[in-house]
This record gives sequence, C-alpha cells and structure tokens, in this order.
Amino acid sequence: MSAMLLNKEKWPDFVGKLTGKQLWAPQIKDEQLRFAPVAEGEEPALDYKNTRVPPKNVVFPQTETLFRFQVDGEEVDEPKLDEEVVLLGVRPCDARSMVIVDKLFSWDYDDPYYARRRELVTMVGLACSEPGLNCFCPSVGGGPASTEGLDLLMVDLGENYLLEAITEKGEALINETKELLEETRDANLEQKEKVINEAAQKIKRSIDPEGIPVGLPGLWEDSLWQRVSASCLGCGTCTFLCPTCHCFDIQDETEGFESRRCRTWDSCMFEEYTLHTSGHNPRPSRLERTRNRINHKYNYYVDKFDVIACVGCGRCINLCPVNIDIVEILKQVKEAL
Repeated sequence: MSAMLLNKEKWPDFVGKLTGKQLWAPQIKDEQLRFAPVAEGEEPALDYKNTRVPPKNVVFPQTETLFRFQVDGEEVDEPKLDEEVVLLGVRPCDARSMVIVDKLFSWDYDDPYYARRRELVTMVGLACSEPGLNCFCPSVGGGPASTEGLDLLMVDLGENYLLEAITEKGEALINETKELLEETRDANLEQKEKVINEAAQKIKRSIDPEGIPVGLPGLWEDSLWQRVSASCLGCGTCTFLCPTCHCFDIQDETEGFESRRCRTWDSCMFEEYTLHTSGHNPRPSRLERTRNRINHKYNYYVDKFDVIACVGCGRCINLCPVNIDIVEILKQVKEAL
C-alpha cells in the first residue's frame, strides 16, 4: 500500500474533500472533546491526547432504534444504514478496540446493525506523538502507531502529515485526495520512524499481562477484590467510556400507537444489571461487580476470543471520580498469583 505526504497548509482542502461523505472527527461539543459530525467549514480538533468518549458510538451508538412498529399493525420500519462514514483522527488504541469488539458482534450470530455500520466506515487514524499520562497500550498488544483496525494512518511530521494506506479503503481515500498530496522521500520515512520511537519511549506506565488470564480464576475469593472495590461508587464511568465495553439493553418504547425497539448501552457496574426477576442478584455488591469487570477483560474474553479486552487507553483511570486505577489492580493481581 502507498504512503503520501500532505502539507498542513492543504489540510482544510483535505478535510473539505472528505465532507462529501459523512465525516466524523474530534470536536469540542458541550465543553467536551468527542467525535461528532463535521459540517462544511468546521475544523477537526486533532491537537489532543484522546477524546473523552471513544468513537465506538459511531458503529455502536449509545442509543439506537432497531426498528419502529405500529402496536395495532404488522408494518415494521427499519432504519436505513447506507451512508458512508469517514472517521478522521482515530487514535490507534480506539481503532484496535473495534477489532476486538468485532469478535463479539460476529461470534455466534452476526449483529446486522453493528456489521453494517462497520462496513460503511473508513477509519483514518492519527499516530500518537504525545501519549497520555496513563496510556499503557504496548502492555496489551498495541502501540502509538499501531495500524490494527485502521484503513489509513496519519503521522504528524511537523509541517506535514504522512498518510499511509493500510487497506483498499485507505488506498481509495488517498486516490480521492491525490491532487493535494506529494510523494514521500526517504527522509520523511526516517522522520516517521523517529516520531514513533520517541512516542513509544514517552509511555511510562506498563503491566506485564503474562499469567493474569490463567491466574485470575484462582483469585476468586482473594481479599484484593475487597481492597480495590472499597472506594467504587458504581457510577459506570469506567465501562461507558471504555472503547471495548459492549454491554447493552434492549427495550420497547410506546407512545400512543407508535412504538420502537431500541438498544442502549448498559454497564456491568450497575446493581440492576444482573438483578433477576425473582429479586436475587448474583452480583449484589461492588466487590462482585469489580471482580467481574477485571475478569471479563483479562480472563473471560481471552478464553472466548484469545485477546485481552483492554487497549490501554487509560480512560478508566483518567476519568474515575475516585481514582481507581486498573494498572494498579493488575499489579496486585500479579503479586497475588
């Protein structure tokens, strides 16, 4: 696949070319940095470490209508999913998270809503040159310039972006904007490697996951779960802002004779998540729910799909209101093994 150079002076024209499709990119919305549709003339905000909400909501919306129906009729109206989307400025950890979640949504049954949205998305990544304080992506198989899940990777070289096509979708995007691009030189490729290596050296946090997936079941009754869950509020921030969390609820909503079936994000950190109709709850306290969260990411998912369901983005650490730190939890797990 090809690599081209985009001078930053031509960046507005490059973005303008992409707005022919539905373009999503990081923007400040309601005083929060998140992925949102880019209108003509708007500028994506690429000078950031990571968005608060991961871009998973583009392919797995926080609330989505699966279909509408009449209470007294037989007609079913399904949403049309036919618009191509370009996701611009995706960090490598978030792109990799979608590859991990793909396994769940195409496991025993292909989820048609998720699958169709994924098919329509072109992922344009932005390599990290300044990783966040709590990033630990190399520990779980990623990196500041990982291409897994991406169609095209951009690397900031100062005056230029180096654009590297990873898939046919990425190659097509380069061809669509070729009039704005220049050929790369050996010096550009050398600079790219330097930027990536320097970024990797800036990542200070790490955890060796070796032995954790197989060792976690043996720690089921260990006192560490009481310690690490003691301050948890059960707010669900860690799961709602996690790019690999995928739990959802499905409900029917009716107003008059108009009804819809909708899917919304849910969280295993909520008490009612496992509450049975009988009133029994197998995870009655935050201890059980915290234990489940760690086991799900580092044991259950590994057993099922042979990959850790964590990309080391650091969101759950950065945004936890009581400073619960998954890296510190995993270190305690390692010590207890």
